[in-house]
Amino acid sequence: MELHLQFGFGMMEHCRHLLTGWGGGTVVLSPRDLNDKQLRSLAADVAGIEGGKILLDPQFYVPHADHDRLCSHGFWPADFASGSFFQGPEMQSLVRQIVDLNRDLGTEAVILPGMLANPVDDLWLAHHRSFLTTARDMAGDTKVYATLALGADTARDREQVTTLLEAVTRWNADGYYIVCEHPNGEYLVRDPIWLAHVLDLTAGLRLAGAQVILGYCNHQMLVARVAGANAICSGTWMNVRSFPPEKFSKDYEEEIRRRATWYYCPQALSEYKTPFLDVAYEQELLHLMKPPAELDGCYVDQLFSGVQPSSVRFAEQAAFRHYLHALRSQAHAPEAGGYDQAREEHNQTLTDAEHLLGTLGSNGVLGANRDFTDSLDVNRAALALLDKQRGPVLRRRWTSLG
Repeated sequence: MELHLQFGFGMMEHCRHLLTGWGGGTVVLSPRDLNDKQLRSLAADVAGIEGGKILLDPQFYVPHADHDRLCSHGFWPADFASGSFFQGPEMQSLVRQIVDLNRDLGTEAVILPGMLANPVDDLWLAHHRSFLTTARDMAGDTKVYATLALGADTARDREQVTTLLEAVTRWNADGYYIVCEHPNGEYLVRDPIWLAHVLDLTAGLRLAGAQVILGYCNHQMLVARVAGANAICSGTWMNVRSFPPEKFSKDYEEEIRRRATWYYCPQALSEYKTPFLDVAYEQELLHLMKPPAELDGCYVDQLFSGVQPSSVRFAEQAAFRHYLHALRSQAHAPEAGGYDQAREEHNQTLTDAEHLLGTLGSNGVLGANRDFTDSLDVNRAALALLDKQRGPVLRRRWTSLG
């Protein structure tokens, strides 16, 4: 499974640095966070890095969005009336401009507009089928990915997920870009049904022969490897590691205003502020939190240099780059020989994290809302549901997923 960089605020230099160090990778560009000139400039920079690739998320999730930069792009419709928009030339113009922009940027595939589904109904399906059929006529041989953007309640609803899967597998898109709002605005999801349905949707589409990219993810979605996902996307701030639809409003309060620096401990699947690293230091447990060599990009060496962590400068730049490097390394784990191996490897990751979290937590080393303790059983339950629903066919067809 690949890690794509989900572009967010202030990520231009992070993208250049990380892709250069990795020897390539994919950036999913954000019109909300880049004006037209910046889109083209960053796309050119990424193309100039060996192995560098570009995708563009058109971010049409809320057609009435009023975020100034997002709405300034040429493809954004000046007026959106949900009924007439799809009956006249406006929809075709939107798709044409997005296809043309993708061609200019040199993207690997065209990600189509996708409106947030609350709920999935016949009208929503018809509109998105129109996006796809229109783009097929315009994109030529370029791959076309349909966007499936689901509200939190939609993703929790088994009937809606089943209806969606039955419908879109007949669309015959080359791939699907899945974006799901987290329940209750959570960073780490505590709802096993939500997670199980996202995994089931992923597996169902993969078994239908499509590529699947999961957008706006954090490390909890490493579990998507068991469902056969091709890639997860993640970035620096929380609003590109989860999906808050309100971020496309001009009134959205940027997380940048409430900044804090967090250290990601990949073996604990948790993040910690520096004062709690000091607690680990005092308790002589800090060495347990050092990233394993295979996940270490040398961005956090100063935290484990033998002195109190708060006495060294741990900048957010290093924290972000460490998180993304470690997450990429975890996602890039050696290819599983089969479905059972992939499932057992994730279960072992959860077990190892549980043991470490128990030791750290009992000694006062806590990660607040980024502590994975309450999500361990969420992932286990979601895996159990995936195994019941899709396990037999995934087991038979794992090597042919491609």
